[in-house]
Amino acid sequence: MKKVLLASACLFALAAPASAADLAARPYTKAPVAVASVYNWTGFYLGIVGGGAWENASGDPKMKGGFVGGTAGYNWQTGNVVFGIEADGAWADVSATATGATVVPGFGVVTATATSKTDAMGTVRGRIGWAVNNVLFYGTGGYAWIDNKITLSALGVSASDSKWHSGWTVGAGVEAFIAPQWSIKGEYLYRSLAGETYFAGALPTGTLNFHTVQVGVNYHFGGPIVAKY
Repeated sequence: MKKVLLASACLFALAAPASAADLAARPYTKAPVAVASVYNWTGFYLGIVGGGAWENASGDPKMKGGFVGGTAGYNWQTGNVVFGIEADGAWADVSATATGATVVPGFGVVTATATSKTDAMGTVRGRIGWAVNNVLFYGTGGYAWIDNKITLSALGVSASDSKWHSGWTVGAGVEAFIAPQWSIKGEYLYRSLAGETYFAGALPTGTLNFHTVQVGVNYHFGGPIVAKY
């Protein structure tokens, strides 16, 4: 019996490798290819924008306040360079008030108040920037405008006159995609507006210069993401 068991063990040991060799090879599964998201900035977009403005003036009072509005633009991308054009318009409450004594014929010295208030503002600008995937660093410049009103009050009587001021603007900003079609941006603009004459030539103003800081949210049409394998 012992010899039979030993012989059987030897036979099993010799047969085992051959049986293992006859088994089917384990299938090889290729690892999935990683997909990288590459952002293409080309396309049309709409958004909202808001921020603050303050007058670049040496004395007080300085005009200051906030604004909120909309923006529209289009980008073209070639390599990492992005060209674009953008227009924005905003409702504004940027103002300053001065009170002092003045001489009114027939009344003598009276207290008078003068208020200058910008009710609306906007720009039409070119943009050029450098895209690092979903982040765009850019410079910008172009045309700027404001709608401004001056109100004079004295002896319980007020008079107002509004003028459109045109000028130029220059600045810089950064914009980044936070979702496939949504981006946020932060931007600084310096705006210089030519002076105008109010009240039929009685009150000329000098150049109005503003610093503005604004943030915005844009929706990009056409899907800016291109999958890269």
